[in-house]
Amino acid sequence: MFIISGKTEARIVAWKARNGINILRICLGIIFIWFGLLKFFPGVSAAEEIAGRTILKLTFGLVKPSTSMPILAIWECIIGLGLVTKAWLRLTLVLLYMQMAGTFLPLIFFPHETFHHSVLVPTLLGQYIIKNFVLISGGILIGATLKGGKLINKLVLEEKAVKLEKRFGRIRRIIRLKTA
Repeated sequence: MFIISGKTEARIVAWKARNGINILRICLGIIFIWFGLLKFFPGVSAAEEIAGRTILKLTFGLVKPSTSMPILAIWECIIGLGLVTKAWLRLTLVLLYMQMAGTFLPLIFFPHETFHHSVLVPTLLGQYIIKNFVLISGGILIGATLKGGKLINKLVLEEKAVKLEKRFGRIRRIIRLKTA
């Protein structure tokens, strides 16, 4: 096992706090672009068949997979491009949440294909769908930063607080001297 000094660990944590959200946003964007592009090519995406049947059932048979797959592909690519470029990020996240809500419908529409014997034992397809909770969580975390929210490194925050306290302590002493 290797040991990291406290100062090195603090730098690593600070780097993660500064860059983690952007890395998450870009990685999510790449995944959406990648999976979206696959849906443009019939028979290539592992999710194509279940997504097509889900949309068909959701639209009461009105939207056939031959129509829904290119629309879904465009939708996912738009989400991915929005995440990577930060363009229209609020709208991008709304599209992501809506798309993610749709990805859970096969668990309801086709439980015999998504679970073995019990909802506690998902099939590979069920696991593929359930992992989308992580994508939703990533979207929520990215959304929390839209109005300036940030990950904060507690160690750095404490160091800044100590420096500010020293600075304001000096200022208080100076003010007391001038008024006395």
